[in-house]
Amino acid sequence: MRVTVEVVGEGADEYDLPDGATYDELIREAGYHPQEASALVDGSPVPGDRVVDADEVRLLRLIKGGAGDRPARDDGA
Repeated sequence: MRVTVEVVGEGADEYDLPDGATYDELIREAGYHPQEASALVDGSPVPGDRVVDADEVRLLRLIKGGAGDRPARDDGA
C-alpha cells in the first residue's frame, strides 16, 4: 500500500507499506517513535495499533525541541 504522509510543518513523503501495517509502523517508517508523533486521518487521531486504511495521513509531532529551546530565567533558578 502506498501512503502519502505529511508531517505537519515539515513537508510530505510517500511510503510503501506491507499489507496489514499499523499506524505505529507507519510512524516508525517516517522516522519517528510512536510516542513522539500521532497519526491523523481526516483530522482525527487514529490508534497506533489500527491497520493503515488511508491513502493520506498527517503526522503531528508531539515532542519538538528540548530544554535548550527555552529562554533563560532571570530569577536565578
